[in-house]
Amino acid sequence: MTTRVLIVCEHASARFGGEAVLPWHYFRLLRQKGIDAYLVTHARTRDELVQLLPAEADRMHFLRDSALNKLCWRLGSLLPAQLSYFTFGYISRIATQLAARRMARKIISRHGIGVVHQPIPVSPREPSLLSGLGVPVVIGPMNGNMSYPPAFSRSGKLKALEGIVGVGRAASQFMNRLFPGKIHAAALLVANERTRQALPRGTKGRVLLLPENGVDLQTWFPADRPPHEGPTRFAFSGRLVDWKAVDLLLEAFATLTGEARLDIIGDGPMRAALEAQAQGLGLAGRVQFHGWLAQPRAAAILRDADALVLPSLYECGGAVVLEAMATGLPVIATAWGGPADYLDPGCGILVAPDSRDAFIRGLAVAMQRLDLDPALRRQLGEAGRRKAAAEYDWNSKVEKMLQVYREVIAEPAAPH
Repeated sequence: MTTRVLIVCEHASARFGGEAVLPWHYFRLLRQKGIDAYLVTHARTRDELVQLLPAEADRMHFLRDSALNKLCWRLGSLLPAQLSYFTFGYISRIATQLAARRMARKIISRHGIGVVHQPIPVSPREPSLLSGLGVPVVIGPMNGNMSYPPAFSRSGKLKALEGIVGVGRAASQFMNRLFPGKIHAAALLVANERTRQALPRGTKGRVLLLPENGVDLQTWFPADRPPHEGPTRFAFSGRLVDWKAVDLLLEAFATLTGEARLDIIGDGPMRAALEAQAQGLGLAGRVQFHGWLAQPRAAAILRDADALVLPSLYECGGAVVLEAMATGLPVIATAWGGPADYLDPGCGILVAPDSRDAFIRGLAVAMQRLDLDPALRRQLGEAGRRKAAAEYDWNSKVEKMLQVYREVIAEPAAPH
């Protein structure tokens, strides 16, 4: 059976980070496997994508911002980021999906597309406008339905953020009736059971389990050398925002005995405050803030590290955990959300977020344990590499997705 696939998304990028990398991997690997695939995404990533895959430029179709998109961006910039995302950002994303739907119809007609795949947004509650296209639609894998750990959700700023999220969730059922793409999709892919529970009521297609994230083993691989000598090097990678809890990581790191180092990869609104905190804790010579780095450079820093620490309190997925595992690093992470789906005692240490003080102590104990035991670091890291390669390799994941495409194409169309 010939499979002609159209990937539709707001963003596809190897540079943006976050969920934007998911459609990029699907498109590039489908084309690498000789699949007749096309892509619809936003024009802001045109230069990057054409530079990465110049031979596929005629298969990429780009959306431009409308006047409504620009107005929403201006108004949203006046609000806190989380509130902006659920208000003007929401309106802008709906407008972009409408434009994508119009473009998708033309491409389906012109190229005889057999299946449409919408990998993002990964939120199970965010509505999809990709219905009534005349071909089956696959949505996901989705990941979400997260909340903060109870011990942290009662704190001031996080409590306010969770309240904003709660309002959005309450409105989601209505929005999914107004825009019923997920209700009529041929297949809905979810990363875990908590995400399945957040799908809109009345969905008609099959619901299948497939992890949201994968890992590119060509980028993330272990160092081809003996372990370095000298102080243990820990690393963090991610946005510098409240819920990543880098402030708690710094407090825990400051209690370690010895000369361990900490590399912080990433940028965000909390960077200046975190740099000041590190200075105040007397860590200026032991903590290095690298800012945002392209994946190859970030991967090189991980290869020089001994362990990754991800103290995030609100992590639906946690692709960086898989990247560290693929690099052969043991991982210390919060026993909450996505990292707990990936890690087990054989390849990492999960720290329960029972209270602020207990969590800081737990991070410190885990780091001290790895700092003092190179053999344990090596044992956990090797197990993590094996697990990442066996379960999360992007090539294997795309093969599974191809099987989903073929199955929904072969099924008779459901009336709606």
